[in-house]
Amino acid sequence: MAESSMGLHEDRGDLSPGTLDRHRGIVSLMEELEAMDWYAQRIDAAGDPELAAVLAHNRDEETEHAAMSLEWLRRQDPVLDAQLRQYLFTTGSILEVEEAEAHGGGGGASPAGDGSLGIGSLRGRDGR
Repeated sequence: MAESSMGLHEDRGDLSPGTLDRHRGIVSLMEELEAMDWYAQRIDAAGDPELAAVLAHNRDEETEHAAMSLEWLRRQDPVLDAQLRQYLFTTGSILEVEEAEAHGGGGGASPAGDGSLGIGSLRGRDGR
């Protein structure tokens, strides 16, 4: 990857190999997400159903690539890992997840979809 196309904000010599690899992963994820968007627009605009199906197949390939890149980034960054665990695959309002975290709830909307915020029962042991 040419240095000028990497979009680095700091001198390359000041960056660790890990930072450079994470940057490559982020740029790749951005490119995959952009390709997904482009394909979605082309699918909407396509007049031929077979072309739309081919484009949808291509979009789905880009979606797979984006997921793989995101997973690689998650494995490299403990803070990203924690945030993804906080927000992904929850139900209900995403903002409620943030509010629960901001108020020390520590949990988000329940992955089980039961409507709880993951803070447990407020009832005593005797059920009251």
